Amino acid sequence: MRDALADVADGATVMIGGFGLAGQPAALIEGLIEHGATDLTVVSNNAGNGDHGLAALLAAGRVRRIVCSFPRQTDSWVFDELYRSGRIELELVPQGTLAERIRAAGAGIGAFYTPTGAGTLIAEGKEVRELDGRPHILELPLHADLALISAYRADALGNLVYRRTSRNFGPLMAAAARTTVAQVDRVVPVGALDPESVVTPGIYVQRVVEVGDRDWLDEEGALRPVAERTAVIGSSGGASA
Repeated sequence: MRDALADVADGATVMIGGFGLAGQPAALIEGLIEHGATDLTVVSNNAGNGDHGLAALLAAGRVRRIVCSFPRQTDSWVFDELYRSGRIELELVPQGTLAERIRAAGAGIGAFYTPTGAGTLIAEGKEVRELDGRPHILELPLHADLALISAYRADALGNLVYRRTSRNFGPLMAAAARTTVAQVDRVVPVGALDPESVVTPGIYVQRVVEVGDRDWLDEEGALRPVAERTAVIGSSGGASA
C-alpha cells in the first residue's frame, strides 16, 4: 500500500471511485490518509458517508476542494461541518455532467456543450450558446493526477473486472487520470479472466493492490490495519508498483 501511493504529492487532484459506499476504494483511501498528502482536490460522486472512507479523508483535513454531484445526505456530517465552517471548497456538478466531464478527459475531448444547468447557478462564468433553440453551457473535461478505484478481480497486467454496481465511475476515472491505482479482492494469472468480462484494460491501470475477498473488513464492517490485508502487485505489464 505504501509503495502504491508513495508519489502522491501535496496539491494533487485525486479521483475517488464509488457511488456512496458502493465501489468506494476504502483501503486505498485509508492508505492515502496514512501517506499524509494534503491540500488535495478530490473528484467523487459523493462527499463521504459517516466517518469512514472518503469522510475520514475529509475529517483528517487533507482535502482543500471537492468536485462532486451529491455532497449532502443524512450521514454526510463530516462534509457538512467542514463546508459550513469554510474549511472546504465545493464545486457542485450535475451527476451526468460529472460523468461526461470525466469521460471527456479520458477520450481526449477538449470541451462539450450540454443543456444541463443552463439558466441556473451552474452556468455562472461559463460560455452559453443556443443550439437547436435551447441554451447550452460549455463544460470542460476533468483530468486528475491520480485515480483510486475498486474492482472485483485483476490480472497481473492490470485488466479489471467489476462486480455489479460497484463498477460505477471506475472505468471513466481510470482513463481520465495520469496514474490509476486499483484495489481488488484478488489478482489472478494472465489469461484467467474472460476477455468479454474485462471492462478496464490494463493500459489504464498502473498499480494494483490486492486486499483480499473482503477480509479487509472486520466483523463490524470497519477496516482492518493495512499491514494485515494488503500487498502491491507488480508485474512487467500494466500493473506495477
